[in-house]
Amino acid sequence: MNARTMLPRLRPALLPCVATILVTAFASADTNSNWPRWRGPHDNGSTESGAYPTKWDATTNVLWSAPLPGKGCSTPIVWNERIYLTAPSDGQDTLLAFDWAGKPLWQTPVGPERAGKNRNGSGSNPSPTTDGTAIFTHFKSGNLAAFEMDGKLRWKTNLLERFGKDMLYWDYGTSPVLTEKDVIATLMHHGESYIAAFDKITGDLRWKVARNFTTPTEGDHSYATPIVIRHAEREALLVWGGQHLTAHDAATGATLWSCGDFNPESKNNWVAVASPVIAGDIAVVPYGRGSRLHGIRLGGTGDITATHRAWVRDDTGSFVPTPLEYKGRIYLVRDRGQVVCINPADGSTVWTGDFPKGSASYYSSPAAADGKIYAAREDGTIFVAKIDGAFEVLSENKMGEPVIASPVPVGGRLLIRGEKHLFCIAAGK
Repeated sequence: MNARTMLPRLRPALLPCVATILVTAFASADTNSNWPRWRGPHDNGSTESGAYPTKWDATTNVLWSAPLPGKGCSTPIVWNERIYLTAPSDGQDTLLAFDWAGKPLWQTPVGPERAGKNRNGSGSNPSPTTDGTAIFTHFKSGNLAAFEMDGKLRWKTNLLERFGKDMLYWDYGTSPVLTEKDVIATLMHHGESYIAAFDKITGDLRWKVARNFTTPTEGDHSYATPIVIRHAEREALLVWGGQHLTAHDAATGATLWSCGDFNPESKNNWVAVASPVIAGDIAVVPYGRGSRLHGIRLGGTGDITATHRAWVRDDTGSFVPTPLEYKGRIYLVRDRGQVVCINPADGSTVWTGDFPKGSASYYSSPAAADGKIYAAREDGTIFVAKIDGAFEVLSENKMGEPVIASPVPVGGRLLIRGEKHLFCIAAGK
């Protein structure tokens, strides 16, 4: 751990406040069998329940695979043994549903697709989300939509038509998030950046607040996804972008606190791609194109830059893959396959390891379950490694097509969304 490390140290007297700022999980969700949003029921990319597969072959040992109508990079979600994901179909942004056996149930178009411009992107980068009563989607086209659980369109609106086109350099990838009453959409780019809340039932705009910061080139661009947290016993939104980590009142959008100083050297092109992950009362924030990792203590009011930075690493980080939290540890899979286990309390390294290197990079965010980490390389190779106690590569599984979406361990099964197929691998395979 190098420069600006441990500034300031955590104070034991403040630890009791942890209970007031833990990540919100919907109480009605069965966290063993549901994966209601991109990073799972606890927004940490992991589950601590169930047994999950270690080795398989994409043609002979999968439980099932289902063809997809077009290229999308969003991660599937699961609710009550129904699988939902987005993809283009016949030139339309579309939500698809499958049953637990991989049978297509329905697909509902929303509006014209706006195709991705990057080979690792698509018009369907953001992942859907559900609270068990409806499903919500957001696309690069600006289409924001709510669906009944049977696929009927509840409402839709186009944010680019309402608020102006996005100025992002790469394809839009921020997933929508749900509070108790609203679906939240964000756009942080070189232009008017905002957070907006829409009523989940009617689609009416409840509030919209500007979120603009002056930054070096591309520092105002963000592809990160917010997290719903608790702050002072009320719902709040944790938002990363514009070189600031901010908390906002979920009812009004008002800023509760803000933390800056993530780029003191004012370097250009430090875009926010990976999202933060929370462990206890620490938000772990990767930045600096994989060169920095910050530990920010949640809570406080106003400008907390000087008071709530628990630690900084300037020798490691993650650029594209979002870190995961599993059993109190933070795990990074870096773009070239290095794996780092971090103690979130002080930012120290517990151990490091390496997945095999190849010409392809790791763009998918990793997942953890059953004492193992699952990491997808861009070329469609899924690596499985032991992480309980030490790092050990257990298997290398080739899917036969590119994989950008995150692996989903849920209900004893592993879902892998490839460029052309959705794969399901069962425990014991």
